[in-house]
Order: sequence, then structure tokens, then C-alpha cells
Amino acid sequence: MSTLSKFAIGARVARPQMIVSAPRYIFRVGYATVKPQSTTPTPAAKVPSYSRPATRSASAAATSAKGAGNPDIAEEIDIDVERSDTTVPSAEGSAPWIDGLIPVETGEGRPTDWSRSYHGLSSQPFAKEIAEVLLAPIDPLDVEIKPDGLLYLPEIKYRRILNKAFGPGGWGLAPRSETNVSPKVVSREYALVCLGRLVGIARGEQEYFDPSGIATATEACKSNALMRCCKDLGIASELWDPRFIREFKAKYCTEVFATHVVTQRKKKLWKRKEAKIEYPYKE
Repeated sequence: MSTLSKFAIGARVARPQMIVSAPRYIFRVGYATVKPQSTTPTPAAKVPSYSRPATRSASAAATSAKGAGNPDIAEEIDIDVERSDTTVPSAEGSAPWIDGLIPVETGEGRPTDWSRSYHGLSSQPFAKEIAEVLLAPIDPLDVEIKPDGLLYLPEIKYRRILNKAFGPGGWGLAPRSETNVSPKVVSREYALVCLGRLVGIARGEQEYFDPSGIATATEACKSNALMRCCKDLGIASELWDPRFIREFKAKYCTEVFATHVVTQRKKKLWKRKEAKIEYPYKE
């Protein structure tokens, strides 16, 4: 056996190997850009105080002392971009779902949290001029009747009376609870605040038949709460008076038989004497 063959048997021949590493990506804080990064560790960049604490990689943490304070050097950090702890500062002691709302200030200079406050309730009566507007008898032409015989005043009429009594911006509805969405009904509690004083609390509700109608039902829920709160101010209080209801129906309304245009079923419905039966019924 030759000397060369002996050398080949006793020695280990090293073969070149190719190592392919996948590119690493970084999130550059302050520039909102994403670009490939080399495998060489880079110094750390400061994370703004409003961000979530970042988790450093082993390579970045080992060399974070170098280049500190250099804004052109970004650090490899792990950031959960789907979550954010950034919140809008709110009044001290306010409910978590009302964060970010700016309540009015009381005479002591502190903000009022209308989600739980009763500030100004029954402190003093409103001026005579305001009371006359609120307690004025309702116009019979403004009153409507539902097919089942329930009298009501359209929601916009209540808003017009409040605007006339307190002026636009002199009153408002403040939510006092979260919106409760059940399989068929949306409800929420509201407080009516007039001239910086709480005057009434009521829970509004509205039915819905499809999930796509929840937004509309939420707005109707607010209007329903407004009408209920206005009872405490005496607005349209006649509509809860049984004697007024009987006399109004006898004078302005009538009950007729109507036919459903699709099923051809007949049903007794209420309507104003001068009004016509609406679709899908006809007389």
C-alpha cells in the first residue's frame, strides 16, 4: 500500500458545506418600515413609552450597549401589533366603557361622571319660562296612534320641545350602562342632563330581526330612552293619562277592519280618522 493511500485512510477529509439561512425581519420603531436584516447583531433602539414592553432577542440583547442613542439603528424586537395598551385618559373613577368621554365640570371644578353621578337632581326647579314650555299641552295634530291602539308622540317632537326650553346644546343624553344586545332586543340605560343637571334616568329598548339591524336598533334604543326620561319633565304627560287616552281615541281615532294584501287575513286596526291604512294592510 502506498504512502498516499495510507494517508487517505487515516485522515478525515473535510468537505465544504453551504449553509443557507432565511432572512430575518425587523420592525423599525418610528419609521414603520419592514426590511430584511443581516444575521449580525445590531444595537438596540429605544421603544417609546406608549408601546407595549418589547421582548428582545438574544442577539440584540447581547450587543445593546453599542450604538445606544443612535436613531438610525433599529433593534430586533417582538411586538404584538394586534394589541395595544394605549388608552385615552379619562376622569378618575369613571366606568371603563366610558373612557375618553369629556364630562362637564361641576361648580367645584371637578368633572362629573354621568355614568354614576346624580349631580343636580331635584336641587331647584327650572325657571318659569322653561317650565311653561315643558308643561304646555300637546297639540292633538302631533299625536300618532299605532295599529294596536297605543298613542305616542314622535321622538323628534320631544327633541324640539327640549331645544325650545333649554336651547340646542343645553341638554343631552349620557349613557349609564353598556349596550345590552340580546338575541332579539337592544337596551341601554341613559340619563337626561339639562343645563348641567340630572333630571331623569330611563332604559331604552328596541327590537331587531337581523344582526345587520343592530346599529339602527341601538339608535332607536336611545330615542326610546329619551321619550321615557321626558316623563319626569312633564313633556307629553297626557299620553300616560287613561282619561286623556280614552277621550282622544273617541274624538280623533277609529278602529277598522283591514285585510292583509298577502295573506288576505282580516284584522282590526286603529288609525286616525283622517289617515289611511298603510301597507301591507288595506281597508
